[in-house]
Amino acid sequence: MSATVGPSGRPGDGRTGQVIVASTRAAAGVYTDRTGPVIDAWLRERGWLVLDRAVVADGEPVGDALAAAIEAGLDLVITTGGTGVSPTDQTPEQTLPLLDRQLPGIMEELRRRGTAATPLAVLSRGYAGIARGRTVVINLPGSTGGVRDGLAVLAELLDHLIDQVRGVDHAGTPAAADHQAAPAKASSTKAPSPKAVPRTGTPPKDPRHGH
Repeated sequence: MSATVGPSGRPGDGRTGQVIVASTRAAAGVYTDRTGPVIDAWLRERGWLVLDRAVVADGEPVGDALAAAIEAGLDLVITTGGTGVSPTDQTPEQTLPLLDRQLPGIMEELRRRGTAATPLAVLSRGYAGIARGRTVVINLPGSTGGVRDGLAVLAELLDHLIDQVRGVDHAGTPAAADHQAAPAKASSTKAPSPKAVPRTGTPPKDPRHGH
């Protein structure tokens, strides 16, 4: 499989990903895959090295493609399709045994956003998680709307997620620096004398604490 990088690619970053399309009809050539190219383009725009898209039939071929991508040590695998409740929708069943840890919050947020457009979004059964301690796996629906909802969720957290999985030290990031500076600033301010707490009622709020 060949790897391609988009015009905004960051060759020094070297993040690798692949899209797996779960569709028996698309694999047979009787249906044009519409969601895979959307995910491919989204990754390339963010500088990812994207391997050739795999279009496979529902069921075990999805698991085989996932296992191969995980074995290759990719940073990210996004599947699209096969997350519903029809008899052929087996992507979740093929994904779950390969995960070491699940990331349920990602899918919860995806379903939450999806219900703003259609109540059917709650029927998506996809998983998100980490395989072999390295590869992030995300199951997205097979609809273009579901994929766009999923990518909107990932846009807010994917960089941080991949860094965390890689074990990158965030001490040098601006956010970490801000957190480190906060205690120093607080320590330079004399703390107010504690007030007596009444025996009944609600104790006064300690000004040193937030919400």
